[in-house]
Amino acid sequence: MRPYLPMITAALLATACEEPQARPAHLSWVELRPLVSEPGRHDVEVLGTDAVVPGPGLPAEVTLGASNNNLDVARWNGRTYLVFRTAPDHFANTATRLYVVSSADESTWRYETEFAYDTDLREPRFAALPDRLVLYFAVLGSNPLRFEPMGWRRVELDANGWGTVATMDGLDRIPWRARYEDGEVLMTAYTGGEHVYDFSGDPLEVEFLRSTDGRNFTPVGSRPSLYSGGSSETDWARAANGDLYFVMRTEALDPSGIGSKICVAEGGDVDDLYCRTDPKKYDSPLVFEHDGEIYLIGRRNLTDTGYYGDPGTDYTAAIPGDVILTQLEYRNAPKRCALWRIVKSELRVAYLMDLPSNGDTCFASILDGATPDEKVVYNYSSDPFGPELTWIEGQEGETNIYRHVLRFTRR
Repeated sequence: MRPYLPMITAALLATACEEPQARPAHLSWVELRPLVSEPGRHDVEVLGTDAVVPGPGLPAEVTLGASNNNLDVARWNGRTYLVFRTAPDHFANTATRLYVVSSADESTWRYETEFAYDTDLREPRFAALPDRLVLYFAVLGSNPLRFEPMGWRRVELDANGWGTVATMDGLDRIPWRARYEDGEVLMTAYTGGEHVYDFSGDPLEVEFLRSTDGRNFTPVGSRPSLYSGGSSETDWARAANGDLYFVMRTEALDPSGIGSKICVAEGGDVDDLYCRTDPKKYDSPLVFEHDGEIYLIGRRNLTDTGYYGDPGTDYTAAIPGDVILTQLEYRNAPKRCALWRIVKSELRVAYLMDLPSNGDTCFASILDGATPDEKVVYNYSSDPFGPELTWIEGQEGETNIYRHVLRFTRR
């Protein structure tokens, strides 16, 4: 999750956007409708919520800051592994650390390793291979007012323990999600993140990558990128018929509008991607398949519409002040970490429910539960049961990591 800019300088106000581009024919707007719960195949309930970080089961080697957020979980070799970022606050900081802990019961945790480079670290992502657990993470700058990609790293755990950290190709590549599927590691990533807040109109490139060893990646499909425009954080899930569904966070200038992209690659053919634009911004998207449904966990904006920006505004032609106003309004509204589902026949997102959450929240990761109808979700949040906070109040305050058990019951 990128650090949100707490200030906009006068120099940025004077920056002009590029000329608007023609809207691609395969992109269209989703139908705008009120936010009501629209369950599909399942009713979903939260069976329980527990604080993990901080929590009584953490090892003594872990020293926490006030902000505990970016995280991932994976199961490998009979244990559950949790990686998370800790820092004084949400923004880029030289005191940032990544900790890795593991557990046999997800209650008592054992110290594994940690990473600290006197600069910011974010987006830790596991890929659990049969013989190795691979961890990827992004290195960024220490200026809280800028998003400064400085390369990404890989470190592996095998039967001999943790190896040395390796530098990966692609200095501005930010990994977003990695999964081991059918003998290969699949990964979504993006480049060009430094342009999100500079109003230049320079595109970001969303990548869908594959690797047989988790070390060397090539594009899925014939094109170098999955999508070129204003999108960044992207996750996917595969339906039973082989179709791939993608959700892309879109807040940089984009010819088809800002918010999110909801996309499908029928039969898994990513060279023929069809997308619709949704005015809601599902920050830090987690997409997963369960029992015939494609579900999404992402941040929800608590306003009358929940939109990010105005669907009627052409942001490729908007002056920077319009974009700044959109960012400020978003920053000053409360948030939730919410569960949604993709209505596949309409390629739109339907709201289901909020997880216990508040203020600065989401960045979810998921595991199978104790039974086939249960899922275990880890995310971060300001105090879910405390006073209502805006997003910026949450970013400047304390955030912790929680574990939720969800039950999906056939309707």
